[in-house]
This record gives sequence, structure tokens and C-alpha cells, in this order.
Amino acid sequence: MIVLTGGRVFGRAFVEAYKQASAASRYAGHAQNGQANGATANNFASSGLTLEEACKILNVKPPMAGEANLETTMEQFKKLFDINDPKKGGSFYLQSKILRARERIEMEVREAGRKAKMDQEVKEGWKPKVYKDR
Repeated sequence: MIVLTGGRVFGRAFVEAYKQASAASRYAGHAQNGQANGATANNFASSGLTLEEACKILNVKPPMAGEANLETTMEQFKKLFDINDPKKGGSFYLQSKILRARERIEMEVREAGRKAKMDQEVKEGWKPKVYKDR
């Protein structure tokens, strides 16, 4: 009887885990397909977090037009990361979420910088550097 009950519990847990994994993969697929103009605004698959989630975790404002106050972001990161140190009774899981949030915000700022640089080059036109022998 105990084996049968244990088998049912295990079976239900397995089915629920499969449903959650399936839902997460569908969500990641929709997040990637929903990007406008190829931008990485809500690239869920890259770090497991959306930009909105990352900003909520670190309690910072989202970057506007690729501009973010990275000093504030780093201060919040260091503070929250230290508070959740497992040696001080914190949670490794929360520490990893905080780290991923910081990485996600930094990735967004880098991508916006690259895009701005490319837009500037397109606007100015291609001007190769030519070195002449003297």
C-alpha cells in the first residue's frame, strides 16, 4: 500500500514538473517571437529574466533608450548580494537571481550601445580610413 501511494505521489509530481517545463519553454518561445525589429528588449532565453523582472529584483528603473544608471544598479546589486550571502544565513537561490538580474540589465545597456553605434555609422555613412605612403 505504501509503495502504491508513493508511486502516485511521484507520478503526480512528475506530471506537474513536466507541465511547468512545457509552459516555461512556450513562454520563452513567445518572448523571442514577440521581439520588435529584432531588438532584444524582452529576450527571456538569454538569462532567464525579462528586463522588467531584473529591474524589479534590483529595485532600479529600467534603462531608457539604453541609458541606465549603472552605479545605482551596482550599489543595489552589492547590497542585495551581500544580504543574501549563504554564510550569513541568506539564500544561494536569491543570490543567483540577483546576479542574473544585474547581468540582464548590463546586457540591455550593451545591446543599446551597439545599436546606437551602428545607427550612428549608418547615419554618417561608411568612411574607410585610408593611409597614404609618404
